[in-house]
Amino acid sequence: MVRSSLPAAASRSGAGQLRIIGGLWRSRRFGFPDAEGLRPTPDRVRETLFNWLAPYVSGARVLDPFTGSGALYLEALSRGAGMALALDLNANAIASLRRHLDTLHCGNGQLLQSDALRYLEHQSPIPFDLVFLDPPFNRNLLLPCCQLLEERGWLAKRAWIYTESETPPSTLGLPNSWRLHREKKAGQVHYALWQREQLPSA
Repeated sequence: MVRSSLPAAASRSGAGQLRIIGGLWRSRRFGFPDAEGLRPTPDRVRETLFNWLAPYVSGARVLDPFTGSGALYLEALSRGAGMALALDLNANAIASLRRHLDTLHCGNGQLLQSDALRYLEHQSPIPFDLVFLDPPFNRNLLLPCCQLLEERGWLAKRAWIYTESETPPSTLGLPNSWRLHREKKAGQVHYALWQREQLPSA
């Protein structure tokens, strides 16, 4: 999900609709609820991201804590993710995604209407291979979410983490075990891919 800080024209699929770029459901189009700031990550950004991730998506366990339109979540499933869990507080967004999974006869996608930070803090963690972090901007959600993922055991040893932020990746103060792999900027949004690394024992 990309908020209103990115011009609507940046999404070639148009307001209220997203297009799956690649994989099993390539070129399929799906609607999403009309809510303030609820827009899919633009096609060109998703294409770049999944080019970066190409060797790592198939069979991966995927977590999308702020799924919004579900663009990244559906793209990962289309490209062979072994399992994907999406969270969002917006009941309409989750209901819409549930209908899409039914339409696609997808049995390995899980959806929960939930507050991401509360879920990560209180649920028993399972390790994920790939995490998409695209929280609403200017709400101080990204760093606490990253800290919970790292400290509570939600990440596999060599997990990949994608972030979207209103400030450059170098200013985010993310966990020391995360190495910045790639970064770009689209409009006012900075997007980056990180890989978790094992820190040497003290």
